[in-house]
Amino acid sequence: MKNITIGLFGFGVVGEGIYKVLEERPSLNATIKKVCIKDPNKKRDAPSDLFTTDQNDILLDESINVVVELIDDADAAYVIVKQALESGKHVVSANKKMIAENLPELIDLQHANNTTLLHEAAVCGSIPIIRNLEEYFDNDLLSAVSGIVNGSTNFILTQMGTKEAPYEETLKIAQELGFAESNPYLDVEGIDAVNKLSIVTYHAFGQKITPENIIRWGITSLTPEDFTYAKEKGNVIKLVAKTYIDDNQKLHASVLPTFVGKTSKLGLIDNEYNGVVIASTLSDEQFLSGKGAGRYPTSSAVLSDISALRYDYKYEFKKANKNVFELDHSKVGKFFVSFPADVVFDYDLLEEIEVKHFAKNRNYVIGDVAFKNIEKLKKIEGTSLIAFEQE
Repeated sequence: MKNITIGLFGFGVVGEGIYKVLEERPSLNATIKKVCIKDPNKKRDAPSDLFTTDQNDILLDESINVVVELIDDADAAYVIVKQALESGKHVVSANKKMIAENLPELIDLQHANNTTLLHEAAVCGSIPIIRNLEEYFDNDLLSAVSGIVNGSTNFILTQMGTKEAPYEETLKIAQELGFAESNPYLDVEGIDAVNKLSIVTYHAFGQKITPENIIRWGITSLTPEDFTYAKEKGNVIKLVAKTYIDDNQKLHASVLPTFVGKTSKLGLIDNEYNGVVIASTLSDEQFLSGKGAGRYPTSSAVLSDISALRYDYKYEFKKANKNVFELDHSKVGKFFVSFPADVVFDYDLLEEIEVKHFAKNRNYVIGDVAFKNIEKLKKIEGTSLIAFEQE
């Protein structure tokens, strides 16, 4: 594709950044013809005739050959992307929820219409995790992908660990600095990370796993006492997303607060940064790190995908049709579970117990928990759960 004519959906900080870069760099041979927005009265730093509120001005324009989708609404994004692909337009998207929930269908639409959907910006911002999984690790020798994939939660956890401050206090700081949304639910409950892990699992192993089938525990229940325990043991707490294949060819996927060594690869990733570890049978571990969210990292990934379309790049999904792994939630892991001293705790939810600790305000127990029992632990008021890093 020699020349790229773009129809852009969304003109927030990322969309505006893309517009400015393309205006300043004509060598990219990519121009934005029309931008679809919701509020026509909002002041924007671009010519007024560039904007429209009618998505058909983009989707039915045959001169537009690439749609860049940068809106928040996953349902609306799905309709836009589906129609764009069916219309023979290539698509670049950063909408991780939409992609996680619809990826197999979108792949079929690509094949049926000879189009391309690229979505590097949906996972870890500027870190090229998807391109690496598709190209460098396009074989069957991968064993695991794990990492910190949400900058908002990592910033909060870093602050809680260094200042030993309550969650609510550090969340407020993150919001004031722009690292957390005014409604941070998707981030702090691990839902954003689950969507990203679903996408990563498909690219890493060719296996579709829906977000709701990934084991998940967020960071909202963590307390200063949990971080004190971590510090005493030379650890830090990170929200770790992990997908891997065990020796029995069973697939495991989870997003969990996890104790990691403070000088380990992930332990050194602080604040809004992300880090991903790729484990392979032959090459051992590869580590990628960088800013995972925000205007510039996301813009970088979107621009990389737009540039890739110039040489007709597309994901090949080489592992998607030959790998079938059974999702297994019967795994037992070692966990630290803390809860208020006045709460009646169900110790039967642990398979084995190594340590019981009682204190004036908060107790904790260390032992083995079956992953299938994690949802039951969530129902015990005030309970926090932290995984011990698995070897």
